[in-house]
Amino acid sequence: MKLEAMAVTLPEVAGHPNRAPFTGVLTQVDEPSIKPPSGARGHRVILTRGAALTALPSLLGMAVDYAPSWDGHDARRKCGIITQADLNGSRLLVAGYLFAKDFPEVERQMRQCLPGAMGMSWELADAHVEDMRAEVWRLTRATFTGAAILLREKAAYRNTSFELAASRCRSIINHPALRESVHAGATRCSRDGAGVAVPRRETGKEQTWNHRQAKTWSR
Repeated sequence: MKLEAMAVTLPEVAGHPNRAPFTGVLTQVDEPSIKPPSGARGHRVILTRGAALTALPSLLGMAVDYAPSWDGHDARRKCGIITQADLNGSRLLVAGYLFAKDFPEVERQMRQCLPGAMGMSWELADAHVEDMRAEVWRLTRATFTGAAILLREKAAYRNTSFELAASRCRSIINHPALRESVHAGATRCSRDGAGVAVPRRETGKEQTWNHRQAKTWSR
Protein backbone atom coordinates (compact mmCIF):
# COMPACT_ATOMS: atom_id res chain seq x y z
CA MET A 1 0.00 0.00 0.00
CA LYS A 2 1.23 3.47 -0.85
CA LEU A 3 0.00 6.47 1.11
CA GLU A 4 0.64 10.12 0.35
CA ALA A 5 -0.67 12.61 2.89
CA MET A 6 -0.70 16.29 3.71
CA ALA A 7 -2.40 18.03 6.61
CA VAL A 8 -2.68 21.26 8.55
CA THR A 9 -3.07 20.85 12.30
CA LEU A 10 -5.63 23.00 14.09
CA PRO A 11 -5.64 23.29 17.89
CA GLU A 12 -7.92 20.78 19.60
CA VAL A 13 -11.02 22.44 21.09
CA ALA A 14 -13.22 19.83 22.73
CA GLY A 15 -16.89 20.24 21.89
CA HIS A 16 -16.36 23.25 19.61
CA PRO A 17 -19.92 24.19 18.51
CA ASN A 18 -18.88 25.19 15.00
CA ARG A 19 -16.54 22.29 14.22
CA ALA A 20 -18.13 19.01 13.12
CA PRO A 21 -15.32 16.73 11.89
CA PHE A 22 -15.89 15.06 8.54
CA THR A 23 -14.12 12.56 6.32
CA GLY A 24 -14.74 11.78 2.69
CA VAL A 25 -13.58 10.26 -0.56
CA LEU A 26 -13.28 13.15 -2.98
CA THR A 27 -12.50 11.22 -6.17
CA GLN A 28 -10.59 8.33 -7.74
CA VAL A 29 -7.34 8.81 -9.62
CA ASP A 30 -6.35 7.12 -12.87
CA GLU A 31 -9.99 6.11 -13.38
CA PRO A 32 -12.47 7.67 -15.84
CA SER A 33 -15.44 9.55 -14.45
CA ILE A 34 -18.87 7.99 -14.87
CA LYS A 35 -20.16 11.13 -16.54
CA PRO A 36 -18.63 14.39 -17.81
CA PRO A 37 -17.82 16.95 -15.13
CA SER A 38 -19.23 20.41 -15.49
CA GLY A 39 -16.93 22.45 -17.72
CA ALA A 40 -15.38 19.49 -19.57
CA ARG A 41 -17.28 20.09 -22.83
CA GLY A 42 -19.09 16.78 -22.60
CA HIS A 43 -15.94 14.71 -22.06
CA ARG A 44 -15.46 12.23 -19.27
CA VAL A 45 -12.16 12.81 -17.52
CA ILE A 46 -9.32 10.97 -15.82
CA LEU A 47 -7.44 12.74 -13.05
CA THR A 48 -3.98 11.22 -13.25
CA ARG A 49 -2.19 10.15 -10.10
CA GLY A 50 0.67 12.52 -10.85
CA ALA A 51 -1.70 15.46 -11.18
CA ALA A 52 -3.54 14.56 -7.97
CA LEU A 53 -0.31 14.12 -6.02
CA THR A 54 1.10 17.43 -7.18
CA ALA A 55 -2.19 19.17 -6.39
CA LEU A 56 -2.57 17.81 -2.84
CA PRO A 57 -1.20 21.01 -1.23
CA SER A 58 -3.79 23.10 -3.06
CA LEU A 59 -6.61 21.24 -1.27
CA LEU A 60 -5.51 22.32 2.20
CA GLY A 61 -7.53 25.26 3.48
CA MET A 62 -10.02 25.08 0.63
CA ALA A 63 -13.73 25.19 1.39
CA VAL A 64 -16.46 22.63 0.95
CA ASP A 65 -19.73 24.00 -0.35
CA TYR A 66 -23.23 22.74 -1.09
CA ALA A 67 -26.35 23.53 -3.08
CA PRO A 68 -29.72 23.31 -1.29
CA SER A 69 -30.90 20.77 -3.87
CA TRP A 70 -27.84 18.58 -3.11
CA ASP A 71 -27.19 18.01 -6.80
CA GLY A 72 -24.37 20.41 -7.63
CA HIS A 73 -22.06 23.19 -6.52
CA ASP A 74 -22.54 26.64 -5.03
CA ALA A 75 -19.20 28.26 -4.28
CA ARG A 76 -20.91 31.01 -2.28
CA ARG A 77 -22.24 28.52 0.27
CA LYS A 78 -18.93 27.57 1.88
CA CYS A 79 -19.94 25.41 4.81
CA GLY A 80 -16.64 23.86 5.88
CA ILE A 81 -12.90 23.59 5.42
CA ILE A 82 -10.52 20.86 4.26
CA THR A 83 -7.55 20.36 6.58
CA GLN A 84 -6.24 17.01 5.37
CA ALA A 85 -5.74 15.37 1.98
CA ASP A 86 -4.52 11.82 1.43
CA LEU A 87 -3.90 9.77 -1.69
CA ASN A 88 -4.40 6.15 -0.68
CA GLY A 89 -4.26 3.81 -3.64
CA SER A 90 -6.77 5.14 -6.15
CA ARG A 91 -8.78 7.06 -3.56
CA LEU A 92 -8.24 10.73 -2.79
CA LEU A 93 -9.32 11.06 0.84
CA VAL A 94 -10.09 14.35 2.55
CA ALA A 95 -10.94 15.39 6.09
CA GLY A 96 -11.83 18.62 7.78
CA TYR A 97 -14.55 20.44 9.65
CA LEU A 98 -18.11 21.40 8.82
CA PHE A 99 -19.26 24.76 10.21
CA ALA A 100 -22.13 23.13 12.04
CA LYS A 101 -23.33 26.16 14.00
CA ASP A 102 -23.34 28.38 10.92
CA PHE A 103 -24.94 25.75 8.66
CA PRO A 104 -27.28 23.65 10.84
CA GLU A 105 -29.22 22.56 7.76
CA VAL A 106 -26.11 20.87 6.36
CA GLU A 107 -25.40 19.01 9.59
CA ARG A 108 -29.06 17.99 9.77
CA GLN A 109 -28.92 16.57 6.25
CA MET A 110 -25.79 14.58 7.09
CA ARG A 111 -27.33 13.16 10.27
CA GLN A 112 -30.69 12.28 8.72
CA CYS A 113 -29.70 10.87 5.32
CA LEU A 114 -29.21 7.18 4.68
CA PRO A 115 -25.68 5.83 5.18
CA GLY A 116 -23.67 6.15 1.97
CA ALA A 117 -26.13 8.57 0.37
CA MET A 118 -23.80 11.56 0.28
CA GLY A 119 -20.73 12.01 -1.87
CA MET A 120 -18.29 14.68 -2.96
CA SER A 121 -17.21 16.48 -6.08
CA TRP A 122 -14.02 18.39 -6.79
CA GLU A 123 -13.57 21.90 -8.15
CA LEU A 124 -10.52 22.60 -10.31
CA ALA A 125 -8.81 25.46 -12.07
CA ASP A 126 -5.96 25.58 -14.60
CA ALA A 127 -6.49 21.98 -15.68
CA HIS A 128 -4.00 20.69 -18.26
CA VAL A 129 -5.47 18.24 -20.78
CA GLU A 130 -3.09 15.79 -22.43
CA ASP A 131 -5.08 15.60 -25.69
CA MET A 132 -8.23 17.67 -26.11
CA ARG A 133 -9.22 15.56 -29.14
CA ALA A 134 -9.44 12.41 -27.03
CA GLU A 135 -12.81 10.96 -26.10
CA VAL A 136 -11.78 10.85 -22.44
CA TRP A 137 -9.68 13.77 -21.27
CA ARG A 138 -6.60 12.98 -19.17
CA LEU A 139 -5.81 15.74 -16.71
CA THR A 140 -2.07 15.89 -16.14
CA ARG A 141 -2.01 18.99 -13.95
CA ALA A 142 -4.58 21.02 -12.04
CA THR A 143 -5.20 23.15 -8.97
CA PHE A 144 -7.92 22.28 -6.50
CA THR A 145 -10.08 25.27 -5.61
CA GLY A 146 -12.57 23.49 -3.37
CA ALA A 147 -15.10 20.69 -3.20
CA ALA A 148 -18.84 20.19 -2.90
CA ILE A 149 -21.02 17.93 -0.80
CA LEU A 150 -23.83 16.41 -2.84
CA LEU A 151 -25.85 13.27 -3.33
CA ARG A 152 -23.45 10.54 -4.40
CA GLU A 153 -25.63 9.62 -7.38
CA LYS A 154 -25.20 13.18 -8.72
CA ALA A 155 -21.39 13.15 -8.65
CA ALA A 156 -19.29 12.42 -11.72
CA TYR A 157 -17.55 9.69 -9.70
CA ARG A 158 -19.94 7.31 -7.97
CA ASN A 159 -17.49 5.89 -5.42
CA THR A 160 -17.20 9.11 -3.44
CA SER A 161 -18.43 9.59 0.10
CA PHE A 162 -18.99 12.17 2.82
CA GLU A 163 -19.74 11.53 6.46
CA LEU A 164 -19.60 13.35 9.78
CA ALA A 165 -17.91 11.93 12.83
CA ALA A 166 -20.22 10.44 15.44
CA SER A 167 -19.54 13.36 17.79
CA ARG A 168 -17.97 16.78 17.50
CA CYS A 169 -15.27 15.86 20.01
CA ARG A 170 -13.82 13.11 17.83
CA SER A 171 -10.49 13.89 16.19
CA ILE A 172 -10.43 13.46 12.43
CA ILE A 173 -6.88 12.13 12.68
CA ASN A 174 -8.23 9.06 14.48
CA HIS A 175 -10.52 8.06 11.62
CA PRO A 176 -9.49 4.53 10.50
CA ALA A 177 -8.88 5.59 6.89
CA LEU A 178 -6.70 8.53 7.90
CA ARG A 179 -4.84 7.58 11.09
CA GLU A 180 -1.62 6.78 9.22
CA SER A 181 -1.43 10.31 7.85
CA VAL A 182 1.10 12.87 8.89
CA HIS A 183 -0.40 15.88 10.65
CA ALA A 184 2.57 18.08 11.41
CA GLY A 185 1.70 21.41 9.82
CA ALA A 186 1.50 20.92 6.07
CA THR A 187 3.80 17.89 5.97
CA ARG A 188 3.90 15.23 3.26
CA CYS A 189 4.90 11.64 3.76
CA SER A 190 5.19 8.54 1.63
CA ARG A 191 5.00 5.00 2.98
CA ASP A 192 5.88 2.46 0.36
CA GLY A 193 9.13 1.07 1.69
CA ALA A 194 11.18 3.27 -0.60
CA GLY A 195 11.29 6.60 1.22
CA VAL A 196 9.68 9.80 0.08
CA ALA A 197 8.30 9.74 -3.43
CA VAL A 198 8.83 12.90 -5.46
CA PRO A 199 6.02 13.56 -7.94
CA ARG A 200 7.10 13.23 -11.55
CA ARG A 201 6.09 16.09 -13.78
CA GLU A 202 4.35 14.66 -16.79
CA THR A 203 5.91 15.55 -20.12
CA GLY A 204 4.72 15.64 -23.68
CA LYS A 205 2.51 18.02 -25.55
CA GLU A 206 -0.24 19.37 -23.35
CA GLN A 207 -2.94 21.94 -23.70
CA THR A 208 -4.38 24.11 -20.99
CA TRP A 209 -8.10 24.74 -21.05
CA ASN A 210 -9.41 27.68 -19.05
CA HIS A 211 -12.97 28.87 -18.68
CA ARG A 212 -13.23 32.34 -20.13
CA GLN A 213 -16.44 32.94 -18.20
CA ALA A 214 -14.62 32.92 -14.84
CA LYS A 215 -15.82 29.41 -14.04
CA THR A 216 -13.88 26.45 -12.73
CA TRP A 217 -14.06 22.75 -13.36
CA SER A 218 -16.33 20.89 -11.02
CA ARG A 219 -17.50 17.37 -10.30
